[in-house]
Amino acid sequence: MRLHIPIALRWGDLDAYNHVNNTSMLKLLEEARVRAFWRAAPGEQAPPTAVLDSSVEAGLFTLIARQEIEYLAPVPYQRRPLEVQMWFGKIGGSSVEICYEVFNDPSAGSRQLYARSTAVLVLVDAATGSPVRLTDEMRRVWEPYRGASIVYTRR
Repeated sequence: MRLHIPIALRWGDLDAYNHVNNTSMLKLLEEARVRAFWRAAPGEQAPPTAVLDSSVEAGLFTLIARQEIEYLAPVPYQRRPLEVQMWFGKIGGSSVEICYEVFNDPSAGSRQLYARSTAVLVLVDAATGSPVRLTDEMRRVWEPYRGASIVYTRR
């Protein structure tokens, strides 16, 4: 099972070549990750996987330990949102491997896969900087979204 997170492009995400810049892709993936896993504010909606508390009072940080992106096609500006599909490749003691595939909007007709990415997110105690074990709640709601890790093309 995968999460399907729509992410709108901004004109500022494009570079001089008129496609999404590689650094902007990292920000788009970050936005999808926040929408998928951080708890919603009162009155907002979020998927069932949104169980991370992003408040300062929570005493926890989520840090990216590693990220890899494979670009498969240039992403042109488009008014329809991109569809970021997400799942977990691995769920460890204090870390998770988040897998992403970035597509055009499903209503666009033919589907285009633009990029694949993997990020390793580590849960860390804000005071000590030490890794913290994932909670039972995290494991319970994330496990249904577990799938195969991305295998990248080596050129």
